[in-house]
Amino acid sequence: MKRWKINEYDKAKVSAIEKKCDLSALAIKVLYSRGLRDIDSIADFFNTAELADPFEIKDMQKAVDAINEAIEGFDKICIYGDYDCDGVTATTILYSFLDSIGANVMFRIPERSEGYGMNKAAIEEMAAQGVSLIVTVDNGISAIAEAEKIYELGMKLVVTDHHQVGSTLPKAEAVVDLHQADCPSKFKDLCGAGVALKLCIALNDNFADPIIEQYADICALGTIADVVPLTGENRIIVKTGLELMKNTENYGLNFIMDKASVNRDNLNSTTIAFQIAPRINASGRFGSPSTAVNALLAESEFEAEKYADMLISLNEQRKATEGEILKAILNYIDKNPMVINRRVLILAGKNWHHGVVGIVAAKLLDMYGKPTILLSIDDDGVARGSARSIKGFNIFECLTAAADLLDHFGGHECAGGLTIEASKIPEFTKRVFEFADKFEIMPMMTVECDLALEPEDLTIPNIKCLSRLEPFGADNSNPVFALYDAKLERIFSIAQGKHSKLDLRYNGITIQAPMFGVSPDDLKLHPGDRLDLAMTLEINEYNGKQSINARVVDYRPHGINQERYFNAKECYERYMLGEELPQPFLKRINPARDELVAVYKLLNTFKSISFDELYMHACSASMNYCKLRIILDAFAETGLAELSSARSRVKILPVTQKVDLENSSVLTKLRSKIR
Repeated sequence: MKRWKINEYDKAKVSAIEKKCDLSALAIKVLYSRGLRDIDSIADFFNTAELADPFEIKDMQKAVDAINEAIEGFDKICIYGDYDCDGVTATTILYSFLDSIGANVMFRIPERSEGYGMNKAAIEEMAAQGVSLIVTVDNGISAIAEAEKIYELGMKLVVTDHHQVGSTLPKAEAVVDLHQADCPSKFKDLCGAGVALKLCIALNDNFADPIIEQYADICALGTIADVVPLTGENRIIVKTGLELMKNTENYGLNFIMDKASVNRDNLNSTTIAFQIAPRINASGRFGSPSTAVNALLAESEFEAEKYADMLISLNEQRKATEGEILKAILNYIDKNPMVINRRVLILAGKNWHHGVVGIVAAKLLDMYGKPTILLSIDDDGVARGSARSIKGFNIFECLTAAADLLDHFGGHECAGGLTIEASKIPEFTKRVFEFADKFEIMPMMTVECDLALEPEDLTIPNIKCLSRLEPFGADNSNPVFALYDAKLERIFSIAQGKHSKLDLRYNGITIQAPMFGVSPDDLKLHPGDRLDLAMTLEINEYNGKQSINARVVDYRPHGINQERYFNAKECYERYMLGEELPQPFLKRINPARDELVAVYKLLNTFKSISFDELYMHACSASMNYCKLRIILDAFAETGLAELSSARSRVKILPVTQKVDLENSSVLTKLRSKIR
């Protein structure tokens, strides 16, 4: 169960705005809850007329002059990119444009083994190839020493980047980065591909239309994949790009979409993020990132399909390797359950594939709601890792607190990377725990709901209007709504039991709500149950009939007290770590005999169930989450049940002999602490 945070709105102000525009009341409520609280700010949100003048960006004219000089002299230009989707698409856009206007151009993207950004060996290689001008995309702002090397070897450099700027700029003909303090451009959130697109517009004498028509689809792909805010100019790029992508003329992108079974009639940012971007990223994780660039640059269907097939194959390898690492971690947690009682998860393994460690860390963050650091120890005794966190727990600051132990590290609030000698991992782990222990209340995963639905919100015109807020993505997410006290009428199995569909009834309205990745058996719900749900809304059309469709983000029994749940859960973790708890807490988590019996009977009904699902059924004035977990620990000790801490599940076991539950060490230890 996740914490819900529900935003609020002012009914009178929403009503006043509704009279001044053609949006539905529900759409206005969403915008209001997100801080757009007058007609002017809402108008600005929908303003997708055109991109701002690229020459507003600092050094853009200098970059154009340097590149044009190289073009006119037919000097060799190298586009130097990055191995992620943003770097790949930025490289594709700038290379394709320069090649189309007759430039002597090549591209180079470092392999993941080379690390992010430029390196000395790559620079020397480019010099040996006769490169005169290097133009970076999606990197370069921190390449101080590398820039000096470029000029030592007689080459020139133009930097285009979108990452944060340090105290020193690299030596270059031009540094195009919107985050420079004296850059006058108003919009600062372009990704690397967005900066490359605007550079192409500037090189095209500021004539934007043909550049956007040619490259907005590729730029939209990079923009969505890099999770930059889908507001301002990014909203323009993605909205335009998605329309162009439906009938893209890019051979490689066409084949990738076909082979990924993309529904072009319902193409949106979610499709890009989960079906297309991972296949582009797979080349940088398991093969060469040049494969993805070559796919997007292919000039024949034969060549494009060849590279697209390679990307599909690499992505399958990525998923298989990711699954193997995750399985190994879950098995380890089951054998060492104390790991997940800590405020931060720190796990290390031998030779985990560096290309997927970050993905697995993100999955564990989602599973356990705790900042996660995964370290892969190589044969040379050096561990390289990825960290993922949640807002409120700055993982970069956490790593900084152990900086003296790290060979390298970097990142921001919610993600980071690090390199450390394996022998220093125990001390590093201690330092991270000390950093986390400074938080009186640990930040946690939160489902942010735009608002709690009222009966009048649930109309087809209201919900249809939500599509006008698209494209959805970072800083403009698909609206999530809280719905209180809906009655479950029916539950169906779909896709051979892989997924479920709920028929809900709320104030006389029927809502169909699919739940993906969970079977009806795992849900443990029954017709007649009253539920609170967090969900997204859309309109389903079948045989000419429209109905309200919802996708369930989270659910719980109606009226459950989330603060009580989270407080008791933290109490259990503190108790298991050996921390002292106040006597009133200890008394509240000490189970009576009748409570032991009641939980056993309930568990015997379900046979196998998640901890949270069992709590939802067992919760009462006297039964809290901590007490329930202690009961389950006693069951596991005495052979009545089997626990999987990694998967947060309990399974009842056959009783083969008389069990003395009251004298289990779990309960004896607890009761010995009570005075």
